[in-house]
Amino acid sequence: MPDAAACSCGPTRRQLLRGTGAAAGAIAGAGVLAACAEQKPTPQEAAASASAAGAGTVVVALADVPVGGAVAAKVGGQDVLVTQPTQGEVHAFSAICTHAGCTVAPGEGELLCPCHQSRYALTDAAVLGGPAPEPLPSIQVEVSGDDVVLA
Repeated sequence: MPDAAACSCGPTRRQLLRGTGAAAGAIAGAGVLAACAEQKPTPQEAAASASAAGAGTVVVALADVPVGGAVAAKVGGQDVLVTQPTQGEVHAFSAICTHAGCTVAPGEGELLCPCHQSRYALTDAAVLGGPAPEPLPSIQVEVSGDDVVLA
């Protein structure tokens, strides 16, 4: 007579519990990965989206942009950087790093990505150092009265 413990009639309770735990872990892991894989626009898409807000849209007050520096702003829901390398000369760029998509911030006389230390020039967002492969995309702006506006 065969031993009941040796019966191969189906999975044991222990096997079922292990399988259920593994499946729950896989589902939870997939949820975490989906949250981490949030769709971010490319730097070029972000610049185009900001520009789409339309000519004359106020980006920032000129007085808020330090000469020889930059300020962060939002236009059309996109992070942008407005620079003023010299008095009255203004430029704007997407704030999305061309290396890994992190948000670039104003630095000391340059634009700096805090993730991997890519550095960009205030005048044309050319890469000054770090792993960034290309400059930040520009956004056309001009001074209108006391404000920097989309051109």
